[in-house]
Amino acid sequence: MAVEIERKWLVPGPLPGIVAAVAAEPIEQGYLVIAEDGSEARLRRKSGRPVLTVKSAGTLTRQETEIDLSEDQYAALWPATAGRRLTKDRHRLPDGIDVDVYTGALAGLIVAEVEFASESDADAFTAPDWFGTDVTADLAYKNHRLATRGRPDGA
Repeated sequence: MAVEIERKWLVPGPLPGIVAAVAAEPIEQGYLVIAEDGSEARLRRKSGRPVLTVKSAGTLTRQETEIDLSEDQYAALWPATAGRRLTKDRHRLPDGIDVDVYTGALAGLIVAEVEFASESDADAFTAPDWFGTDVTADLAYKNHRLATRGRPDGA
């Protein structure tokens, strides 16, 4: 099981030029299981690659396991995610910043994510000026919450 250490920020629109200049990669994801503690099992298709991901509960640091799926496996499991899905376009910047521009029911929501090698690296990171509010610890901005409850008030 890998460890994911990630911080997340709201990005006020419109999309900054530095992000708009980078091609977007469409992502669809749906949740098979969302536990009370926030742990989850999700399906995701990114770059045409179907993956099953299991994540532990947590905000900054989480355990994460990814398993590649065949197209048939993905197609068989996808219907079980009905009512717990989202779509977004990801812009991956050269400096390791991912900017997710949500589409569909979450259109208009833009979030920047940065993964780190350690919690001390995460704590020491200074966000660029175009980042907005840090929502790492705000459970309303967890993707499984966005997929099930929609856009948080004020976002």
